Amino acid sequence: MQKVDVAIVGGGMVGLTLATALSGNGLNIAVISNVPLEQPVPESPLLRVSAINEANREALRALGVWQHLPTDRIAAYGHMHVWDKDSFGHIHFDHEQMQRPQLGHIVENQVLTNALATRVTGQDDTVVINSAINKVLWGEHETMLMLDNDDVLSCKLLVGADGANSFVRKQAGLPISFRDYGHTAIVATVKTSESHDQTARQVFTPHGPLALLPLSDPHLCSIVWSQHTEQAELLMQLSEEDFSHALTAATNSEAGVITLDSERQSFTLTMRYARQWVREGAVIIGDAAHTIHPLAGQGANLGMQDALSLARVLKQLHQENKSLSRLRYLRPFERERKAETMKMISAMDGFKMLFEGDNPVKKMIRGVGLMTTDHLPAVKRKLISQAMGF
Repeated sequence: MQKVDVAIVGGGMVGLTLATALSGNGLNIAVISNVPLEQPVPESPLLRVSAINEANREALRALGVWQHLPTDRIAAYGHMHVWDKDSFGHIHFDHEQMQRPQLGHIVENQVLTNALATRVTGQDDTVVINSAINKVLWGEHETMLMLDNDDVLSCKLLVGADGANSFVRKQAGLPISFRDYGHTAIVATVKTSESHDQTARQVFTPHGPLALLPLSDPHLCSIVWSQHTEQAELLMQLSEEDFSHALTAATNSEAGVITLDSERQSFTLTMRYARQWVREGAVIIGDAAHTIHPLAGQGANLGMQDALSLARVLKQLHQENKSLSRLRYLRPFERERKAETMKMISAMDGFKMLFEGDNPVKKMIRGVGLMTTDHLPAVKRKLISQAMGF
């Protein structure tokens, strides 16, 4: 039987960020995943990408991860343009306003996961277990994990970073609230006839937002097109040519003619929020604790901040020789991250409600609001600073 201090279930970006941040502090760590941490990536861009903000990029650099990402698979963006479809309202953000070289980076999820996995597998204090958990036996001071390879693992703290359908959350009995957004997101890679000019674009259409995220090739973008589910189903049924025409029309040809450059994938959007994140011996982070609408591209950033915040708490507890499993010591982490998550969920709900539909009064409010904000430098700096994670 193996014994560790912290067992992390989930080998994605969030779980591996936690494992990396905990390393080198006298803790023994296990990462449990039933799939290999590293996956081969094709030459063409992967469909699932994340907009990593500057705060998380700096954290990843400090952890020795960011600088080892392949430069041809990450794309910095220095500009953002947001507008309301068929309206006068728009707003521009520029990296020079923040005196920064960029506003953020678009990274393929598996590419970042691979870089984190390389770091984690090289840590002397971390063991990677390729297995699933059959049973969890909760104890007062330690938790026993019965693995499907017939091994047994003992840990002081079990961390669920295992996604929206978290096994750890269910085993720990942590309650969750959820709500269907009524949207389905379509993701794909597209080619633009004009250079994206390192600009992230988002247009609010009556049926939902469309984001164009610049990739390293100046004529390739990743799209996240969130639409009412009925509308999304119609778009998925279109031919490639008709879908490309619909994209070009939705963006007012701002990036020129858009053509589909990959397959299309779709997934329904659901808001999830765990009402309790911690219990004696267990904690959940990332999508296991919350999922939000992708219209602001903050889901991955929230999860990574969960991991970094939890790492700070656990390292302090270890330094002070306090129990890693006690509920009262984990509560401060829960309060901090639940508050940040609720603010983000509320903001996403507000944006979705305000920018949805083509009611003339709402369109006027949106237009005036966007144009007014665009002419208030101090307000713009505050908004973009928050988006950058500062």
